[in-house]
Amino acid sequence: GTLPAVSFVKPSGLDNEHPNYANVITGELHTEDFINAVRNGPNWSDTAIIVTYDENGGFWDHVPPPKGDSWGPGTRVPTIVISPWAKKGYVDSTVYETSSITALVEHRWHLAPLGTRDANAADLTGAFEFGP
Repeated sequence: GTLPAVSFVKPSGLDNEHPNYANVITGELHTEDFINAVRNGPNWSDTAIIVTYDENGGFWDHVPPPKGDSWGPGTRVPTIVISPWAKKGYVDSTVYETSSITALVEHRWHLAPLGTRDANAADLTGAFEFGP
């Protein structure tokens, strides 16, 4: 019950799943523990967890990446939305970028954009069913 309204969590060390020094299972278990802790906490009913990865890699993708500048959009990365408000069983094909998370926060709570990138990014509202 003491989490701030918005938190960004970036696992470090062996929990971050980066190749060459971390392993996938350790990172996945860390993420699972984090998700379960939040889901079992007192604020779950009004929480959204967005799990995503950085932009590196992508050699596995079956389509060319979207065009962008040197910071993105670029290689497609997986993102999972876990929330009581998430659309159930939904795959959103909207083109997003990392700053789409910031855009979601800004749009949802009527905040000014931090910069031009988030001001122009599609937010993630298509993945949610927010109530009245």
